[in-house]
Amino acid sequence: MKNYIYSICFLVGFSLRAQTPIKTMFYNLMHFPSTYVYDNVSNTFIDRSTQLKLIVDEIQPDIFMVCELEDGNGANAILNTVLNVGTNKYAMPTFTLNQSSTYTGLNQFTYYNTEKLELTNQTELLTNIRDINWYTFVLNTVDKQTNPIYLEVFVAHLKASTNATNEQKRLDMITVFTDNLINIPASHHILFAGDFNFYTDSEPGYQELIDPTNAIVIKDPIQREGSWHNNSTFQDIFSQSPLTSNNQFSANYGNNGAGTDGVTGGIDDRFDFIMLDDNTINSTELYYKTNTYDVFGNNENCFNTSVNNTSCTGVFSQATRDNLFNMSDHLPVTLELEYAGNLLNIAENEISNPIQIVGSNLIKDKLLLTASNTLEDIHATIYNSYGQLVKNITIFSSNSINTIDVSNLSAGMYYLQIKSKQPIHPLKFIKIH
Repeated sequence: MKNYIYSICFLVGFSLRAQTPIKTMFYNLMHFPSTYVYDNVSNTFIDRSTQLKLIVDEIQPDIFMVCELEDGNGANAILNTVLNVGTNKYAMPTFTLNQSSTYTGLNQFTYYNTEKLELTNQTELLTNIRDINWYTFVLNTVDKQTNPIYLEVFVAHLKASTNATNEQKRLDMITVFTDNLINIPASHHILFAGDFNFYTDSEPGYQELIDPTNAIVIKDPIQREGSWHNNSTFQDIFSQSPLTSNNQFSANYGNNGAGTDGVTGGIDDRFDFIMLDDNTINSTELYYKTNTYDVFGNNENCFNTSVNNTSCTGVFSQATRDNLFNMSDHLPVTLELEYAGNLLNIAENEISNPIQIVGSNLIKDKLLLTASNTLEDIHATIYNSYGQLVKNITIFSSNSINTIDVSNLSAGMYYLQIKSKQPIHPLKFIKIH
């Protein structure tokens, strides 16, 4: 038991000395996939997968949350032709059509990086308009079996448009969310994203969302509450609409003709949000990385004009802004969380290490290691994925290949910790039969 506690403390202790980013992204896809965009090469309307892939490739999210996804075919197309191109690290939950009303054309969904996250549950909160989709993830930490870190992800698309009736409908939807906060353990982390359609923070729905008496306190991580609509003070966080014309779009798979989808008017609203719980904002374990909240493509100088206006120069290139102009009548919102440690599937070759495994880390009988000749007093221990000590090792010459017999270990994932005067990152290997 003493060794078990020590090993857990060691693994946790090491993790706290490192950082792993978790990039999050929300995007209103504007009737994906049925709306097509005009292609100047073929002189026809084509699907927007190319534009979406170029945008996602720039951001490389670990959690990709969307709304206005129309059907399961669209969900699969994003996974297979946008995300998992040249990789297979992304996965998606089960796609479920809207259950809150008879209209099923606009759905919320999410995709995730399996190297960093494991999906443990999904459900839908039913409202008077559209589902609020709820996904529970656990981080792929070294000690997730004994000390799991949970991230609750909610994706919503609130009722659009002004007037008291629609404000009440937004309030009703938000209340469904806040009523369910009592069912979430206080230690869990919460990310609540979506197209909220709020024009000002004085709206009843927004006030309900940030009410400090809720079971869990939800906050704007950038503290930019205010009267957002058509207010240049907030032009740096506006996400809608990046269009002043929509002739590039045609609804219903291109059959309805130019200009049949896409809200115009220029960038003058904050409709799209990523909100966090107070625990995540203040945590030292999994936390919001300061100054990473961003509206992707917004160069902060396109107030009431299109995102690809040639005068809106800045960090985001003309090519990026052209892709956004040809993808949606919203801009993506992104922020970065940071885990104060390393995750299981983060490649060790990303970290400089004076100890290296020779060849593959898939090990059958013999683990072969090389060591820098600068190391002194080298000894090692092996822990399993539960943090339990399974082997003590006395090593070894730093001038030759060192062989460690692991033939008696069960199949599974293990961590080799080198005890040395200089800190060394644990090496991960997988024992196979």
